[in-house]
Amino acid sequence: MYSLTPVRALRAMVVLALTAGFATHLPTAHADTAPTVAAKPYMGWSSWSMQSSKYPGLNPDGDYSYLTEANVNKQTDALAGKLKQYGYDHVNIDAGWWMDKTWKSGFDEYGRQKADPVRFPSGMKAVADRIHSKGLKAGIYLPAGLEKGAYGDGKTPIWNADGCTTADIVYSDLRTTNGWDSAYKIDFSRPCAQKYIDSQAQLIAGWGYDFLKLDGVGPGSGKSGDQYDNVADVAAWNKAITATGRPIHLELSWSLDYGHAADWKKYSNGWRIDTDVECYCNTLVSWENSVDDRWDDAPAWTGQAGPGGWNDLDSLDVGNGKMDGLTKAERQSYATLWAVAKSPLFTGDDLTQLDDYGLSLLTNREVIAVDQSDAPPARPVTPSDAQQVWAAKNPNGTYTVALFNLASAPAAVSANWTTLGFTGKADVRDLWNHEDLGSFTNKVTEALPAHGSRLFTVTPHGSAVTSTAYEAEATTNTLSGNANIADCSACSGAHKVGNLYLGGKLTINNVVAAKAGTYQVKIAYVSGDSRSVAISSNGNGAISHKFPSTGDWGTVGTVSVPVTLKAGANTITFDSGSSYAPDIDRIDVPKSSS
Repeated sequence: MYSLTPVRALRAMVVLALTAGFATHLPTAHADTAPTVAAKPYMGWSSWSMQSSKYPGLNPDGDYSYLTEANVNKQTDALAGKLKQYGYDHVNIDAGWWMDKTWKSGFDEYGRQKADPVRFPSGMKAVADRIHSKGLKAGIYLPAGLEKGAYGDGKTPIWNADGCTTADIVYSDLRTTNGWDSAYKIDFSRPCAQKYIDSQAQLIAGWGYDFLKLDGVGPGSGKSGDQYDNVADVAAWNKAITATGRPIHLELSWSLDYGHAADWKKYSNGWRIDTDVECYCNTLVSWENSVDDRWDDAPAWTGQAGPGGWNDLDSLDVGNGKMDGLTKAERQSYATLWAVAKSPLFTGDDLTQLDDYGLSLLTNREVIAVDQSDAPPARPVTPSDAQQVWAAKNPNGTYTVALFNLASAPAAVSANWTTLGFTGKADVRDLWNHEDLGSFTNKVTEALPAHGSRLFTVTPHGSAVTSTAYEAEATTNTLSGNANIADCSACSGAHKVGNLYLGGKLTINNVVAAKAGTYQVKIAYVSGDSRSVAISSNGNGAISHKFPSTGDWGTVGTVSVPVTLKAGANTITFDSGSSYAPDIDRIDVPKSSS
């Protein structure tokens, strides 16, 4: 969250485990042993949301001027007093700590960022020391690459690296890098390059920082191509942090490229999966720009998160009411998604002015426990339509279930037990309201306001779903248009039906139902991006559903879709219409209707 010009103008856009009836992307451990850093998603506060907002009074001395030592101290005290007891323990200083209020950078004699004496008159070590004195952790921020202002005509020496200067660490053509082209790209084939990153790491470790946000990282941050490939930078930072001997959490930003997920997991402890959540307007955020993007963008990343490294959905700004710019329903849905996705829970709110409702959202221990539990992140078990259900199976056999109404009008949303893998009765507990709702048979349905949500723990007492599988590539099926059978190593039967575009269709024939009714048909599919498909049975009216991305074209995901079947043999058709549909692997039809 750093820019040399107005940020919003520059920040243009960033498996499958089948269990008994319930498919989930399992988290991959970050290391062979339990991690000492990021064992769970971190919790805390970050300065950027208030720095970037046009809310009256927040930045009285110009854009991004909120960031000062005095304001960090105020938020530190408020975090310690109000939120520390709930697990919030990070105070993260974002972009601008080495810049004056005209956004001019300052560097030391070794080309390393130097605290602005007006913003931080006591210096960065003193600030970290004060944060630590409250029993909290201190976070700091740097952009990827060698900042242009640090280059010094290539003659700036590198700390603790005899004979090395800034000319010895970058490409000779001075190609730029990061999301704003604010830095020269470092050439890590040159031996002096690692020495520079080492010098930065030693500096922040010496100051006592516990967390580093490395920003503008590509591929991602709105950029692609070799010039913006900062994987080597991240690897160098990983190496440099290890050499300090201090356990510093390395967080990457922003909109990181999914194609390099393995690199982000290998070298860091967290990665932003999306653009900034802030709206850069007269509030901190708005629903449309860009809180609501996360429901579309988070599912692809679900399988990448686990101990040692987490999917970062960005700041959770739900505590200040009018300043946040959201309705109460939106604030709860925002917090619900962050919790079930197991995102870091760091707020950008003014902690000195939390309203009662915002404080209740940030301090709900049952909801925090969902985020901090050993369960995998939740994923959509229904299509990414206006009404959605997300779920995760917990180690104790219960399910975390979230209902979302993303429409702009009230609507009912149902969580059908069949989509979770069981039938019959289940006990339901409302986590936001700390209330046991009783026993429900086959499903729970709630009327939700616009952009509303509910969050439940569901304890099953029924039996496992039994289903009949139908492979998309079966010779008894009918393909039309461009549709064809393709190899798929991750798919059931090692094949799928693809090329469902511009009228391409797949019809699965002879789908047998014991009796007429609506069945929750589980569809296994592959889709590198979010795509819609129209689904119909027996030639009746088709309903279009949007399937969330599985991340790439080699990963299988599942969603369950209600399909009306007659007794006996049926057909189920997947029609791409005038667009592009996901590839279909197989369907599983429950033996009983919902």
